[in-house]
Amino acid sequence: MNPITHALTGWCLAEAVPNTTHREKALITFAAMAPDLDGFGIFAELATRNTDTPLLWWTDYHHQLCHNLPFAALLALLAAAIARGHRLRAATLVFVAVHLHLIGDLAGSRGPDGYQWPIPYLFPFTKSVQLVWSGQWALNAWPNIALTVVLLAATAVLAWSRGESIVGLISRRADRAFVAALRARVPRRA
Repeated sequence: MNPITHALTGWCLAEAVPNTTHREKALITFAAMAPDLDGFGIFAELATRNTDTPLLWWTDYHHQLCHNLPFAALLALLAAAIARGHRLRAATLVFVAVHLHLIGDLAGSRGPDGYQWPIPYLFPFTKSVQLVWSGQWALNAWPNIALTVVLLAATAVLAWSRGESIVGLISRRADRAFVAALRARVPRRA
C-alpha cells in the first residue's frame, strides 16, 4: 500500500482512542509507516543496477527486515520508553499500527508483474512462516484508492471536529491554518 495510506491508517487509529496525546499520535502514525523502512534499499539498488555488482537491497530486504512480529515488538518497546503517561496504551497502539500496516500490505501490495509480497512474520527466527493472501490486489487497484479516499475523508472530518489533523505532526502552525481553512469551507450548521 501507499505510505500515505499507511500514515492515514495510523492517524485514524490514534484518533479513535480517547485522550491520546500529540506524542502518542506521532508514535502511532510513525509505527503505521515504519515497516516500509526496509524499502529504502531501493535507492541503493537503483543507483547500482547497471554496475557489475548491483546492490539488491530492495529486492532482497523489502518486506523482510521490518515486516514482521519482532519489529512490531521492538517498536512497541520503544514506544513504551518514549511515551509519557500511558506507556502501555502507547505500546499497544504502536503494536496494532504495525499490524495494520502488515494487513494492508497483505491485502493490497501486489506488483504490476503479479508478484505477491509474502510477509515473513517470524523473521529473522524463521522464514518458514510466510503470510500471503491469494486475493491480494494490485498496488494501484481501486480498493487501495478507495481506502485512501475514505481515510482522507475521515481525517478531514476528525480535523474539522477536533481541531487537529495529521498535518500537525509536521507543523502545528500549518495544522492550525489547515483546520481553519477546512472549517471556513465547511461551516458548522445551526
